[in-house]
Amino acid sequence: MKQVESVYIHIPFCHEICYYCDFTKIYYNSALAEQYLEALEQEIRLYVGDTKQTVRTIYIGGGTPTSLNDEQFRKLLKTVQTYFNVEQCEEYTVEANPGEFSVEKMGMLNEYGVDRISLGVQVLDDQFLQMLNRNHRVKDVHHTVEQLQRANLTNISMDFIYGLPDQTMAQFEKTLDDAIAFHLPHYSAYSLQIEPKTVFYLRYQKGKLQKPPEEEEAQMYHTLKRKMENNGLYQYEISNFAKQGYESKHNLTYWDNAYYYGFGAGAHGYLPGRRIVNVRPVKHYIQEVKQGKKPALHEEIVTKKEKIEEEMFLGLRKAQGVSKVRFHKKYKMSIHDVFGEDIQVLKEKGWIEEEGDWIRLTNDGRLFGNEAFSHFLLDENISFQ
Repeated sequence: MKQVESVYIHIPFCHEICYYCDFTKIYYNSALAEQYLEALEQEIRLYVGDTKQTVRTIYIGGGTPTSLNDEQFRKLLKTVQTYFNVEQCEEYTVEANPGEFSVEKMGMLNEYGVDRISLGVQVLDDQFLQMLNRNHRVKDVHHTVEQLQRANLTNISMDFIYGLPDQTMAQFEKTLDDAIAFHLPHYSAYSLQIEPKTVFYLRYQKGKLQKPPEEEEAQMYHTLKRKMENNGLYQYEISNFAKQGYESKHNLTYWDNAYYYGFGAGAHGYLPGRRIVNVRPVKHYIQEVKQGKKPALHEEIVTKKEKIEEEMFLGLRKAQGVSKVRFHKKYKMSIHDVFGEDIQVLKEKGWIEEEGDWIRLTNDGRLFGNEAFSHFLLDENISFQ
């Protein structure tokens, strides 16, 4: 079996449910969290067995992993240490909300080998944080970053959302300037997507919520890119900016179309030849695992055609783009034999450029990413051996 490079573990609990979030999440309940952690360990054992596995990256996300109490948080980190060689891991990330770190949790991060923190900040403006139903405020962000840095946890990433309802360019620029002033090595910024089954979606349907015009959102994106680059943070993926050497190795696993485990309710995994999606409802997930079953909602066999499409969708998200040599090595055919006409069309539109071994999106191409990616959907009648 080809090497599984990464592990994603989903903790669905939150103290508040954000109005834009469509991930698998549930209000924190201590007794349910205990049952969930038991089930999580059993699921990992079903896939991994009793031999510790070596992986390149581990990522604990959510939900909010830091919503667990101190004892539960330790139990989670112990489970990871039991099944994976943490000391040989190149990157071990835990997602966190500002204001949710106890002194004990901070100590555990160092004790169990966590070396990267992803902070869900979203916006540095108390009024907007309240509108999003976030349970932290700007002062909590400052306090948490200071806490982490004092504990020698300096590899910190901040997540942001822009294009918020009624957000002006001036407000976005202030958040951006305040964020950069932390001098962190990594930032992620995503435009707001209004997803079904969220509070924002219901308001949008009723005409009670408006996003900024598309032109203004595009201007926000260009401003984001310019300010990040002016401060020594280069764009290595459509939504991600880092100082050299601080790129998210875990997320690069996804964009390189490499294999990873996905554990927990609603988690997605990609193992050789198949993609797996776990059941979402937390109680159903616990029930499935208690019965000794892998909690997969469905498994999908990934055909060579789909692998080739995904190689392009995912690889073109990276600033570096898709390597023609790597493509040929993986699929035993030239990228131009498969996509030559589409590449030419996108070049003429100014959305793609080709340089040496690399094919990548241009700055304009990144603005029209989904439309550009649609050119790499192969005809259903095409088959590959």
